[in-house]
Amino acid sequence: MSTASAMKNTGHSRASICRGCWDQMRVPIPIRGPLALPFRAFGIGRSKMNPNICTICERSFRYVKKKRHITARATILFADIRGFTALSERVETVRLSECVSLFQDRCAQAIWAHDGIVNKQMGDGLMAIFNFPIEIKDHASAAIMAALDIQQYCTAALRSLSSDLGALPGNAFGVGVGIHTGDVEIGEFSSFRSDFTAIGGAVNLAARLESQAQAGEVLMSLETATLAGELAKGAETRLLQLKGIEQPVQATVLISIDA
Repeated sequence: MSTASAMKNTGHSRASICRGCWDQMRVPIPIRGPLALPFRAFGIGRSKMNPNICTICERSFRYVKKKRHITARATILFADIRGFTALSERVETVRLSECVSLFQDRCAQAIWAHDGIVNKQMGDGLMAIFNFPIEIKDHASAAIMAALDIQQYCTAALRSLSSDLGALPGNAFGVGVGIHTGDVEIGEFSSFRSDFTAIGGAVNLAARLESQAQAGEVLMSLETATLAGELAKGAETRLLQLKGIEQPVQATVLISIDA
């Protein structure tokens, strides 16, 4: 089987070569199996952003794209635990860390299953990028499906934890998600860290949408909903006044069945 065929047949499974390096450079960098061993000796292994990409993608953006940053079309997802601040005032630090670990692990599973990367983890929140470095034709739909999986994986588990602690009413504790699709600048923006990230208005809008999502909700922009087709069909819309954005923003609201 050719390398290209092997990549196409991996789907959401464990790829044997880095899907980011393949999609961006058509270079087959082994990340699993015996052929990966020599690369590990030089510090090239699986990335923490997604186990199907390698640390070349994660840390050496300039070598992959031959420049410090590029403009790319991507879908950005932010997720955050609702009720976390109130919970932190009522429970001990060890149990709080269990809550964060559960959230981060379940979110990562959902994002990786749809070929996204966990670009930033920020305590009780995270940021994910879809369509870089792994190319995804329907990246808006991939992000939405990941968001729905996040709600499915996280909501029941977090509420069960909250119930065990006797900390918060069930409907006050859960996950809020915001998604937006647009042009972003992706690259290295610090002289001290080599990991790449995405910046720009599209990233800010996704973060603002997440800040307005209630526990169990997924809020997506009109741009994302339009690309999503059937996934957003018949969903409620909400007009939001978002911080730092002059005009009201129309958001499509998907509500978790467990909300």
